[in-house]
Amino acid sequence: MDLDAFIEEQSEIFLQRQPASAAMIERSARVLAGGATSNWQIADPQAVWISHGWGPHLYDVDGTSYSDFHGGYGVGLAGHAHPAIVRAVQDRVTKGTHFAQPTEDAIIVAEELQRRWGLPLWRFANSGTEATMDVIHLMRATTGRMRIIKVEGCYHGHHDSVEVSVMPEAGDIGPAERPHSVSEGAAYPAAIVDLVDIVPFNDLDAVRRVLEERRGEVAGMILEPIMMNAGIIHPLPGYLAGLKELLHEHDALLGFDEVKTGLTVGPGGVTALSGVTPDLVALAKAIGGGVSTAAVGGTEELMGRIADGTYEQVGTFNGNPLAMAAAKAMLTEVATPEAYEHLDRLTARIRAGIEEVIAERDLPWHVVTAGAKGCVAFRKEPIHNFRDFLGVDSRLGEAHWLVQHNGGVFLPPWGKIEQWLISVQHTDADIDRFVANVATLADAVGR
Repeated sequence: MDLDAFIEEQSEIFLQRQPASAAMIERSARVLAGGATSNWQIADPQAVWISHGWGPHLYDVDGTSYSDFHGGYGVGLAGHAHPAIVRAVQDRVTKGTHFAQPTEDAIIVAEELQRRWGLPLWRFANSGTEATMDVIHLMRATTGRMRIIKVEGCYHGHHDSVEVSVMPEAGDIGPAERPHSVSEGAAYPAAIVDLVDIVPFNDLDAVRRVLEERRGEVAGMILEPIMMNAGIIHPLPGYLAGLKELLHEHDALLGFDEVKTGLTVGPGGVTALSGVTPDLVALAKAIGGGVSTAAVGGTEELMGRIADGTYEQVGTFNGNPLAMAAAKAMLTEVATPEAYEHLDRLTARIRAGIEEVIAERDLPWHVVTAGAKGCVAFRKEPIHNFRDFLGVDSRLGEAHWLVQHNGGVFLPPWGKIEQWLISVQHTDADIDRFVANVATLADAVGR
């Protein structure tokens, strides 16, 4: 079937299933900018309004149940209403939810993060955006330099210093060996954009060039150690270790954005998997068990800049008792060795199932996984950087999302950049439903 015709057909099915969401959109448009609470929630054919979640399932306002592989963009490793999280939050609510003073749970959470990530000192924040902002501020405060290096196509939140070359158009990106620094919109001062040098992922030579040309100017580099704003892109062997060595040779710092990868790819994120410990790491999403929180970890020297007031890391809700209670439960009761064995088994099942679908139909697609996260890459060749990713047909990602949704699986509505997330509460039945929907897509549009 023609791909565009298939998307149109599936879009119509989507809309027919969701009259209550349509009514919510009409009502919300009078009070919410864009009719939603985040621009990411606005996607064709229309935003989906949610009623509740339970275990591995979501329920929309039309009463339809889905196997939830969206996972709140990586938050939902625990699934929904996990008993350990529910107990922790219910207990904390009865004792007060905010004091703007620390509670013991903050120590327990930091001790667990220290153990898993191998970095000695921690502070808390409230979102991934805040955590990556603190990483960059600490780099600048410590080195006295203002310039940073950022990877083309990486998303690190919506503060000024990282809203550069997040999802640039092909006509704006410049030559591969010297990418342009492209502002993500009208809100970001040119003076700040000009302080951000862009390099491709998996390219040590590009980083070396910037460090030599900007000698003495670069505070550090921030990156997702497994890139996740373009499907999933793994680092090539030696890339992460090479970055650390290169940056330190120039007295610059390495910061990992593990907002998406932290806990989801393994109990200590990419840091533990790779054996490369950055100077600073930003965490958020999954560590809160569904409650908004974030963390920044670093070396004693760098985090000492917070302790001595060189960098004033503050926030009224930092270390909020409710968030700390949920994070403690997540780290000590949910993200256990047994849970990771379950996740690994389900990941092997979904990967094998989709690869069988692809092989049987001889399709130019492949599967990429990273712990509990994964994606279908609609391209035969491996994807090593953002420019490789630009070659993927976005219509296939859109068709995949629609087929999964109409087939009872909820995925992030972002076409070709989506990743699935398997929670600790998913079952074989959820996995098999996902694979069956891939087969439906393959039979309809495979070529």
